[in-house]
Amino acid sequence: MKVEAITQDNLEAFFTYCRTHRKEVDDSYLYEEDLAEFVLGEENPSFVITNKGATVAAASLVLDDYHRRGKRGRFRIFHAENRDPQVYRQLLDALRPSLSDLDYIFVFVPDEDPITGDVLKSLDFFVERSSYLLLRDTDNLPELPPLSEPLRVQIFRPGMDETHWVTVRNRGFAKLLGSQTPLLEAQVVKMTQEKDYLPEGMMMIYDGNQPVGIVRGTDDEYEGEPTLCIGPLAIIPEYQGRGLGRYLLRAIVRFAKEKGYKQVYLSVNAENEGAKALYLKEGFWQEEAVHCYRLNCM
Repeated sequence: MKVEAITQDNLEAFFTYCRTHRKEVDDSYLYEEDLAEFVLGEENPSFVITNKGATVAAASLVLDDYHRRGKRGRFRIFHAENRDPQVYRQLLDALRPSLSDLDYIFVFVPDEDPITGDVLKSLDFFVERSSYLLLRDTDNLPELPPLSEPLRVQIFRPGMDETHWVTVRNRGFAKLLGSQTPLLEAQVVKMTQEKDYLPEGMMMIYDGNQPVGIVRGTDDEYEGEPTLCIGPLAIIPEYQGRGLGRYLLRAIVRFAKEKGYKQVYLSVNAENEGAKALYLKEGFWQEEAVHCYRLNCM
């Protein structure tokens, strides 16, 4: 077996491997639009292992600005067809030069794949957190009562509301595992320029002139069906517990129905028991579970 860095010469073989196995792994960065935007370089250190000319394993890290600011790297893919720990170790060794400035790297593994989980544990990975994917159809929507003044809902205004958006998101997620790295205004600008952006799909709650809550719905699909993806949904700490999260959730599901979506989904961390309880009460059900495996680099 031979470890090879991804170059223009073997890029298509790498993409083919990702497409072949993306149903077996967390595919958050393996959609066709993600592969189309893949750029060789320091932000995407990537390797494959070949055997007699065939690609049998692949590893690719996402080291964009957001992840580097958090001193962590997320695997786009970390997979070997034979699940041999030594093959995974070869891929890790190839990636070592890219890990010098990181605190840790992580990968999401579906709950139904305990074999990969055992392999990762043998390489000193450990489960940092677990997350659930929750699904809901857009039938039988509950009532959306009006907010009491001076609370009001406002559709996000590109070029005007970026500062308010990041303020709420960063304060609301400051202690949420995996989301502690602050979002930057430039990243919010990019959201409105991406293919999945939906005008009127970013909503904010204001108390007078103070932003206190946000929710975002984006165009996606699940199991081949058009689906609205919900996230983030955040309320600043001093306004939590007042029903504002429930209000925004109902508002974004209602928006999905108005736009013709028959279903919506969101993700929630297992330790965020209050949020999960809210979603279940609001008609969501658990469809999938994934575990975040972490390897410390220092």
